[in-house]
Formats: sequence, C-alpha cells, structure tokens
Amino acid sequence: MSSNDTLQRLAHIIESRKPAQGGDADKSYVARLLQRGPDAFLKKIGEEATETVMAAKDIDHGGATPELKGKLVGEVADLWFHSLIALVHYGLSPADVMAELERREGTSGIEEKALRKAQHRDAAEKA
Repeated sequence: MSSNDTLQRLAHIIESRKPAQGGDADKSYVARLLQRGPDAFLKKIGEEATETVMAAKDIDHGGATPELKGKLVGEVADLWFHSLIALVHYGLSPADVMAELERREGTSGIEEKALRKAQHRDAAEKA
C-alpha cells in the first residue's frame, strides 16, 4: 500500500465529514473544523507549521534522539492532516499535490522559483 493510497483514503474520510455530507460537528473534529469554515482550519495549519518548525529546531539543539524525531514526525503528520482538510474544502485532492510534485521533479528549485517569479511579474504587467 502506497503513501498516496493512505492520503487518498484519508481525504475520502475528510470528504465524508463535510457538514453537507452529513458530518456531525458534535462527534467529529473534522466536521467541526469544516463547519467553522476556512479560518478555523487555516489557523490550525499555521499552528501545526509552527510546531513542525519547533520540533525540527529541537532536533537541531537536542540531537536526533528517537523521541525528538518522533515528535517531528507527529507534527508533520498533524500539518499534513490539516492541509488535507484545506484541500478537500477547496475541492482538491492529494493527487493534485502529487501531480504538482511530479511536474516539478527533475527541475532545479532555483530555476522553478525564478520561473514562478517571471510568470507572476508577467501577469502583473498584463493586469
């Protein structure tokens, strides 16, 4: 079973928890976040991103102990989970992210960033 399968299954579960699909905010954390709207789950993404950074910094300063590595993995899992909620809310899926990563594969990050800046600049000039 691939990681993509796991992410896709989780996205389907999140989809089923949408209030419009019958998700019960009294029984489901995901349904509660979705019911509260983007501000709620986007705030969680910010919190989890910060906690991920802090966990990585703990490894930098405390050594790569199994406990600290486990904390980092847990924080990244929380970040991915809340990011999946955002994807589902906006009608996207893990497959969309995988396709973008595959598109970028083999491309220099520096070149890719420069291309995005040029495209953004061109769009701004046309506006």
